[in-house]
This record gives sequence, C-alpha cells and structure tokens, in this order.
Amino acid sequence: MAEFVNLEVSDGIGTIRLDRPPMNALDRQMQEEIRAAAREATVNADVKAVIVYGGEKVFAAGADIKEMVALSAAEMAEIAGDLQSALGSLSTIPKPVVAAVTGYALGGGLEVALGADRRIAGDNAKFGVPEVLLGVIPGGGGTQRLARLIGPSRAKDMVFTGRFVGAEEALRIGLVDEVVAPDEVYNAARAWAVQFTTGASRALAAAKASIDQGLDVDLTTGLRIEAQQFAALFATEDRTIGMTSFVADGPGKATFTGR
Repeated sequence: MAEFVNLEVSDGIGTIRLDRPPMNALDRQMQEEIRAAAREATVNADVKAVIVYGGEKVFAAGADIKEMVALSAAEMAEIAGDLQSALGSLSTIPKPVVAAVTGYALGGGLEVALGADRRIAGDNAKFGVPEVLLGVIPGGGGTQRLARLIGPSRAKDMVFTGRFVGAEEALRIGLVDEVVAPDEVYNAARAWAVQFTTGASRALAAAKASIDQGLDVDLTTGLRIEAQQFAALFATEDRTIGMTSFVADGPGKATFTGR
C-alpha cells in the first residue's frame, strides 16, 4: 500500500484516491504514487474505468512548494520531466478517466485533473494555475493541456493572472464538464464511469488513443492514426461479438469480453 495515493477497485471501477491531509499537497513522493496508481489501473484487467478523487473537501492544492524553494535551476532541470510525467500520468491510462473535484484544484492539482478525459466539479470547486505569483510557470503540463482544453486566450488569462476560477465559470469555458453539489461529486463521477464497465475495452482504448494522438498532429496524420486503430479492432473478439449481435438483435445488445 502506498502512503498517500491508493487504487481501490469495485465493480469494474478503479478509484485513485489522493489522501495527504490537509490539502493533498503534491510532494515528490505523492507524485510518484500517482504515477504508480495510474500504471496499476492500466494493467489491472478488472479496472474498466477510473475515477481520481481527492476527498470531500479538496482535490489537490498544488505541488509542495516547501520542497522546491531551495532547488537550483540545474536541480529542477533534472526532475522537471519526472514532474510532468507524474502529474500527467492519468492521460496515459488507456481507459475512460474522470476527475471528481471538490474544493481546490490548483497548480499541480489542476494539472492532475487535466490528464483526465472528463472533469466533474462540486459547486464549491476552485481552479487555478497560480504559479506566476511565485515567479514561475506551470511545470506539470499546465501550459499545454490547459490551452488545448479551453483555448490559448483563456489559458493565458488564467496563467498570466494566476486567478482562481469558480465552478460555474469553469463549466462555461469548458474546463469542467459537469457541476453538482459537493457531496454528489463522487457519485456523479461513478455514474459516468459505470457505463464503461461492460463496454468494449479495446475499442474504448482505440478511441482514446485516436483522439489524444490526433490532437497533436495535422489532420492528415490524425486520419491515418484513426484508420490504423479502426482496422486493428477487426482482430478483436469484441468486434466479432459486437457486429454479430448487431446483425442478429440490433444495437446495444452485445456482451463484450474485453478481448
């Protein structure tokens, strides 16, 4: 068992729980435990969808600044890549991932949430990348994933000012996908995740890879990625099951195996 981050599996859903009171500050140990939990969720065949959750009061209030304050530029250069890959590790899980956010999701905490496929927030949630107020910039993927999600102009506003964005504004600008009462955040995330527990896992992974990889290339290359992923699925058991079931009984009746 890790000290601050654990993967709990129930009914096909894996919950990555962030638990370093009081604010889930992301020190290097916690960063590596997030990476390990993402890897575990990836390889565990019982996990069909993933929720990342910081608890009822806070998601994560950023990196542990006390750990960084004395670092030199050379020292940070050695670990910056590890910081990015750890905080962005949710994006590497080839399964649907939803971040369930209550309270603060700031700096590295927001960067963790940006690695999810969907974000559900409590109406008390506050989002921000306030690193500029410390004389630095987001270093865990925030300048890149935020701009891709909400557009460069809105991302620059958040990064340049370091201001906090409330739940309703976050919903309006596309930073989150759903806003609910704080005590319903985890349940709402679970309701989204549960629909994939009986889905065609390989098709879901192919869809995620096609979209995510396609965002980083030109349209022609993206279409090529899609074609390769599409064709490869014809070697899967689920494709045969799905198409045979459709022909015999219509859509939505297939029972997939994940193979």
